[in-house]
Amino acid sequence: MGSLFVFAAGAALLIYSAEKLIGYLVGAASGLKISVFLLAIVFTGIEFDDVVLGVALNLEDLDDVALGLVMGTAISYTGVVLALAAIIAPTTVRIPRDYLAVFAVAPLLMGAFLLTASSLTVLDGLLLLGLFALFTAYVAVRELRREEPTFRNAEVCEETEKSDDQLPFTASRKLPGWADLGLAVVALAGLVISAAATSIGTQGILLTYGIGGTAFGATIITVALTLEDIFLTVEPFRRGVPAIGIGNVIGSTVFSVTGKLGVVLLSGGAIEVGPDVLRWHLPVLVGMTALAALFLHRGRLRRWHGGVLLGLYVAYWIVSFAVFGSAPVES
Repeated sequence: MGSLFVFAAGAALLIYSAEKLIGYLVGAASGLKISVFLLAIVFTGIEFDDVVLGVALNLEDLDDVALGLVMGTAISYTGVVLALAAIIAPTTVRIPRDYLAVFAVAPLLMGAFLLTASSLTVLDGLLLLGLFALFTAYVAVRELRREEPTFRNAEVCEETEKSDDQLPFTASRKLPGWADLGLAVVALAGLVISAAATSIGTQGILLTYGIGGTAFGATIITVALTLEDIFLTVEPFRRGVPAIGIGNVIGSTVFSVTGKLGVVLLSGGAIEVGPDVLRWHLPVLVGMTALAALFLHRGRLRRWHGGVLLGLYVAYWIVSFAVFGSAPVES
């Protein structure tokens, strides 16, 4: 029971700290007139809680749990997060084709690393981190040069004028930028503490109940972390400001298969990958991401889009357990 309590408390603090961190960063950046889409790519796409937790798990020699976390969350971004956003709040979206192309191709880049070696190494981690850095730099340059930035800040201002409520992730009172940044540091410390607590609780649960590491990382931990992403995507859709939600899905997916995996590799060394990854789990990730990109390309997310993505995700889990006997990655 002690391990379950530590894990639950750590997961709760993890989600709370991540939401606070994003809120303070949004408040600070809005005063600097930074593109909302770029902001979402950088500060919600980079999964601070996932990174800290993945590193902590790998340092605790739970690399199979960390690998399950990477793959599980990557597939859930389209199969659960984007799917629920489309079902709950269908919306019009206008995403540049080059951004959608990168979004669709990113899983293939990870696949290239998996196909060329039996295991991923520290060098692979460095290259994956470099790819995410290039993606972030590309979006930054494009947004700075674009005459009308993607999901321009004016849309947020217009939405604020229409509603008496606070927009998602904004502070309840106006703070200067430096104050928001200071509070963001406090929230980041909360992430580090909560990730360490979750890692300790995870190790205790695995030892006590004999649960497979990768399956636990891909199910229980993924669910806890997906709750945060659901909030970060569905709520902006519901409030009529989809910029943060779309940026979260695109940025998180690209980061998960490049930067997040790179950090995990750098923190704990090489990771062995089983054959089922290439035969089943990677093709599912590639296919679902490509399908989500197609739906976004059409300019409007509809409820049936979300239903298709969610249905495919449920089918993926059923096949994974029924045929392969584990989920989502066996290493």
